Amino acid sequence: MPAPRALGLLITLLVLPGLAVAADVDGSTLSVLWGVPFAGILLSIALMPLLAPIFWHHHFGKVAAAWGLAFLLPFAIAFGPGVAGASLVHALLAEYIPFVVLLTALFTVAGGIYIRGNLHGSPGLNTALLAIGALLASFMGTTGASMLLIRPLIRANDNRRHVAHVVVFFIFIVSNAGGSLTPLGDPPLFLGFLKGVDFFWTVGHIFPETLFLVGALLAIFFLLDTWYCRHREEVLPADPTPDSRSIGFDGKINFALLGAVVALVLLSGFWKSSVAFDVAGTLVGLPGIVRDAGLVLVTLASLWLTPRQVHADNQFGWAPMQEVAKLFAGIFLTIIPVIAMLKAGNQGPFGAIISAVTRPDGAPDPAMYFWATGLLSSFLDNAPTYLVFFNTAGGDAAVLMTTLAPTLAAISAGAVFMGANTYIGNAPNLMVKAIAEDRGVKMPSFFGYMLWSGGILVPLFIVMTFIWFR
Repeated sequence: MPAPRALGLLITLLVLPGLAVAADVDGSTLSVLWGVPFAGILLSIALMPLLAPIFWHHHFGKVAAAWGLAFLLPFAIAFGPGVAGASLVHALLAEYIPFVVLLTALFTVAGGIYIRGNLHGSPGLNTALLAIGALLASFMGTTGASMLLIRPLIRANDNRRHVAHVVVFFIFIVSNAGGSLTPLGDPPLFLGFLKGVDFFWTVGHIFPETLFLVGALLAIFFLLDTWYCRHREEVLPADPTPDSRSIGFDGKINFALLGAVVALVLLSGFWKSSVAFDVAGTLVGLPGIVRDAGLVLVTLASLWLTPRQVHADNQFGWAPMQEVAKLFAGIFLTIIPVIAMLKAGNQGPFGAIISAVTRPDGAPDPAMYFWATGLLSSFLDNAPTYLVFFNTAGGDAAVLMTTLAPTLAAISAGAVFMGANTYIGNAPNLMVKAIAEDRGVKMPSFFGYMLWSGGILVPLFIVMTFIWFR
């Protein structure tokens, strides 16, 4: 039986007997060995494209499902099918399904907008596109901005032989750092908004940090891209994209649909309703249901209303979305015990990490919160990581926005900025990589990308620590 079908059958067997069981697992009782499947899927993403590229290309979904089973089966045996099923339902309904539905809507709507004409990828133009993407990211989300601009950016540079660095900096700036100013920008900030953080709090408290990081990255990129153009660049004899059409937009209806996506996300944050449905211990609120149903309708409307020629011109396909959906299904499943162990605080297996963010006098240490949140966000999903440290710092939004404002700023900056450290730190990273490779760009490997982030981002983060998070 194929692994995905086997996983689906196991889900059914696990969920049905235990619908009334709470989803929470006491992380203080877990061994660090429960984190092995999560480490396994991360290593698979990192190593298998290098060691077995053909196998990985055809079977990455089965590999993700296998690691999911490697966690779920022993977990069901150790804690009972009811607890395992409830944990699975919580991961699906509270995290994975809203995550995939929003990503799919943004992917589809942005993929229905075609920027026609041929831009020419000079250092100045490339830097300007990255700056525009950084500005858009905080208002239409890092995923929306990434999906809107990555295709025209690649097309603008399709007459150049060295393009990978352009995509790497696009991930740094547009897919991550640019989304730090509003709850619309990145999922961690949206979760903070749902917890009571004011909508404009982040722009008022981490704008200087964002301006420094984005400005520094744009300057470094401009110098690097100029060097490539002058010393290593070999322009193709014929530009694959001819200058035959004026600059403009096709598929304009998708701008209205993009506005609908933003409105639905905002509605789910501002609308307070007591109506909720208990599914295996997971409360599913009416605002979330309306948001997700609306996003599905927006996705279908985009597919129906977008002219076929726009999708053809955009080379729109589902492969990047399928890759993200399959890999993150495994990540969201295997991350269950890891998040539980982190939530256990000092009593859990990762107590040393939690203790490290507190000074000897009991006060929170913003620098340690910045690095602890950031480093874990580089490899775990940055949204639940944000929540873990939000709660570690007290979990009271009113206090965190005032008395402990430096700590909340450190948590917010770490979760958003350091999501750029790896391909899996933030969902748009992997989507951009997949689209670039689909267009023939030879992207760095998992560890190759980390060499870029380690050499460029980490020194900037160190400087930021001494300036803002001491």
